[in-house]
Amino acid sequence: MLDSFAAQAAMIAGLCCLVLVGPLVAYFFLQRRKRRARELKRSPIGILLLRSPGHSLRAELDEAQDDIVSDAMILTFMPVFVAAIYLTQGHIEGLQKMQHLMPFYILATVAFIAWMIRKLWKASERLDILKTGYDAELAVGQELDQLMRLGARVFHDFPAENFNIDHIVIAKEGVFAVETKGYTKRGDLRGREGARVVYDGAALRFPHMTRTEPLEQAKRQAEWLAKWLGSAVGQPVRVMPVLALPGWFVERTGKGPIRVFSGRALSALLRTGDAWAVSESELARIAHQIEQRCRDVSPRYGEEVRAA
Repeated sequence: MLDSFAAQAAMIAGLCCLVLVGPLVAYFFLQRRKRRARELKRSPIGILLLRSPGHSLRAELDEAQDDIVSDAMILTFMPVFVAAIYLTQGHIEGLQKMQHLMPFYILATVAFIAWMIRKLWKASERLDILKTGYDAELAVGQELDQLMRLGARVFHDFPAENFNIDHIVIAKEGVFAVETKGYTKRGDLRGREGARVVYDGAALRFPHMTRTEPLEQAKRQAEWLAKWLGSAVGQPVRVMPVLALPGWFVERTGKGPIRVFSGRALSALLRTGDAWAVSESELARIAHQIEQRCRDVSPRYGEEVRAA
């Protein structure tokens, strides 16, 4: 009798393991892939690389995607694991003795599933926002890179103090700090009207909202960069704040301290006329300071390397 009971218990445990083995193997494979990323052979590139457009967002995207996959795996096997525990305990102690615990098991499982679904929903919304922002930074970065044909120096994802400046353009025409915002469009508005934003010098008026925060952010970042560069090169440096809205038609009805461009219009950035021209020697010193801060990407890991 005892042998039959032990055999049945082993059979139930074996079936539970078979059900769980797939998700568990996939989960541990994902964790192993993360570890292996840091165990690759030495890269043939012997220098640190410059940051690419959206470098920080790309890292957040990768992390967010891995978190969603991990949470989805947990959501898949955790209810099965709870059911396995209940059935195994019921086989050992008798299902009659376990009936009073069934509501607790069901309630705990439903609560866990609801919590995980809410977590995954929020994570997917954050992932959509990150993707929109990354696409916007990539598009603006590619447009700004075209200015190098005109002699400009372009840097991306400049690491400042607890924030990043999306793009910096340095040319004889001046220094520009470019903030990028990727805003989605309303689905019920088509054509140019649904993609038009009015800039009156103080606010951005989209078809479905009004924003002033991006203008204030662009101004703060340009002021910080001007102060930092002034200290780094030993002379005052003026930085023009610029806001880029890729995918939008910008209609200007007023003039403000921030220059607002659509993505394609950035080709006219060096012709704004309001920037403070710099000499060749000043340009070289400014570019050197910015490059030292942007050249921190390890070719082995694709991650920034912070000085100790």
